[in-house]
Amino acid sequence: MTSAPRRSLTEDAQEVFRAIALIELGARMQVLESELTLSRDRMIRLYREIKGVSPPKGMLPFSADWYMTWLANIHASLFYNTYLFLKNEARCSHLDALTKGFRLYLEHCRHNAIEPVLDLTRAWTLVRFFDADILQLTPCCRCGGKFVAHRHDLQNNVVCGACQPPSRAGKTKKAAAARRGAAQTDSNLPVTPDGIAEAA
Repeated sequence: MTSAPRRSLTEDAQEVFRAIALIELGARMQVLESELTLSRDRMIRLYREIKGVSPPKGMLPFSADWYMTWLANIHASLFYNTYLFLKNEARCSHLDALTKGFRLYLEHCRHNAIEPVLDLTRAWTLVRFFDADILQLTPCCRCGGKFVAHRHDLQNNVVCGACQPPSRAGKTKKAAAARRGAAQTDSNLPVTPDGIAEAA
């Protein structure tokens, strides 16, 4: 009986760097174990060294319905289209497309001053749902963009959530608190003779 070939030091170092990148982006242990070949003990040690705490326990998200809610669907569609571009057009590997795509997603959120809805685990699970043919991309009949939908849902004359938001879109408690904070800031600004608050 022959033993499995040993991995070179270079390959081992590359796996460690991949693990570090995933952990820094918020990967759970289940994600690391699925994507990497490092031993569980090494990944736990890496996690503790990088995060300063033990890896969280608990089940991963398992429902594709989560991605169908209005805001989650917009964010999931943004991420998955980016992932597909990196994988198919830029010829990135699955893991590179996942990490680079998620970084671009976070950068887009930062640039537009919006709070990310996806974490890395949700993004990774989304890709797995597509690989398992549970989800598909459906073209919007208004903007032409493709959005996340259940497999075998209607493909014709469908409108995405960005083009047709629900009536209470953006009216969450958090959004209301942000509006109150902005109004409070405006009330503290000096007022012109016209009664218009002007910035310092």
